[in-house]
Amino acid sequence: MRRTTRWFALPACMALAAGSFAVLTSTSTAAASGANYDQFKKVQRHLLSGQATMELEPGDPGNTSTVDQTGNYTPRRGGTGCQQGFGRNIKVNANCQNITDADLQGRAQANNETSIAYNPTNPRNLVASANDYRRGDGHCYTSYSNDKGRSWQDSTVPFSFTRGRTPAADFGAARQYWGGGGDTSVAFDTKGNAYLSCQVFNRGKPTSSNPDVSSALLLFRSTGNGGASWNFPGRYTRASADTLNGGVQPFLDKQLMTVDNTVGSPFQDRVYVSWTEFAANGSAFIYAAYSADYGETTSAPVLVSRNSALCTQTFGAGTTATTGEVSTCNENQFSQPFTGPDGALYIAYNNYNNAASSGLRDNDAAGGAGATLAPTVPKDNHNQVLLSKSVDGGATFSVPVKVADYYDLPDCATYQNGKDAGRACVPEKGATSNSYFRATNYPSGAVNPRDASQVIVTIGSYINKNSNEANGCIPTGTD
Repeated sequence: MRRTTRWFALPACMALAAGSFAVLTSTSTAAASGANYDQFKKVQRHLLSGQATMELEPGDPGNTSTVDQTGNYTPRRGGTGCQQGFGRNIKVNANCQNITDADLQGRAQANNETSIAYNPTNPRNLVASANDYRRGDGHCYTSYSNDKGRSWQDSTVPFSFTRGRTPAADFGAARQYWGGGGDTSVAFDTKGNAYLSCQVFNRGKPTSSNPDVSSALLLFRSTGNGGASWNFPGRYTRASADTLNGGVQPFLDKQLMTVDNTVGSPFQDRVYVSWTEFAANGSAFIYAAYSADYGETTSAPVLVSRNSALCTQTFGAGTTATTGEVSTCNENQFSQPFTGPDGALYIAYNNYNNAASSGLRDNDAAGGAGATLAPTVPKDNHNQVLLSKSVDGGATFSVPVKVADYYDLPDCATYQNGKDAGRACVPEKGATSNSYFRATNYPSGAVNPRDASQVIVTIGSYINKNSNEANGCIPTGTD
């Protein structure tokens, strides 16, 4: 009996947001040189994750904020010490927040982009991870609980340096030291091993005195103690060596991980990681790799964002992937892998190569009063969520299918006096403030464990004044 796979999209409708909207165009800046933020093409800056932007952007030398140390947020309970809870919420990261000098406000306090997983062999055991800025730059930190999340302890991830020469990478020395890291995710396999995926990078000049702008994706395993400690050094999922700031190597960004922890799956305990590579030719392809030996070694990268008729504009960027394949789906970000009970691997991701439209309804010109209206054609800054599938354990991927369109909020420049043009932004504070929050939409997917044909992908979307949607929601349909 042939089974038809069903694709569902569940858009989240948000509040009305007025203002101008940024539309991606083929206009671009000079080619990127290493990981220098200012030299990334406009479309690439639009796609960079918040973690990467915060670490690569040199900052605003004109910022004369008068916020002093008394403005630091330090949660307390009982008037002293570091609280372990906030109401009924339990604090996961056990460290106290550092007091930050005014010129680096918040740089040693933040935690963001969290991930959590539970141990299928011991439901009392959980592991969580986050980008943690206690050392100033972002770093990968983890915490673990052995009482179903009622209390937590920190564990230290040993990623100060990795091997400088391996079959996966050659940094020209025995050791490669890393200045920062983040974009964490955690997962367990069916044996109770915990895994951590961590991005590492160096900032290069002029932010530091070191010209190294290398980046890498590391995979760690915790064996036998549920996330209390991790193997050293980390194993490379992918490495990009650019120690002299030559700009010829890609910047690796926004990797996420999953483990096939279905007992009996043909790929049981296989570890999958997907990520974005920002190349000097302006492209941002999605790749994936897998480990079939509990994180000890990783396969060669495989192109996920393959060529598709869904991708109609390339922004003048390169269309040849590092694998040698040609694809017009060359601008992507925020990939998330997940598996089904039959061993199928799915990767959902945002794609920005869709054609811009007029926003007119199909029968607007011929219709009149009382005419039946056809579905709205998306316009302005809408983009699309795509889904790719692998049935051979991540060795190859299908041509992507479209899950849904989604709408972003206006760009940051709309609210922040011209700052950070082209990137969707949550309005906050005043127009002259230098602080802003990105409004990133991450797709998230899952498969029904009792019905491998039922795939669910959720997305975020915002209502805007040009969407032409009477009910404020985007029609998605099914494929």
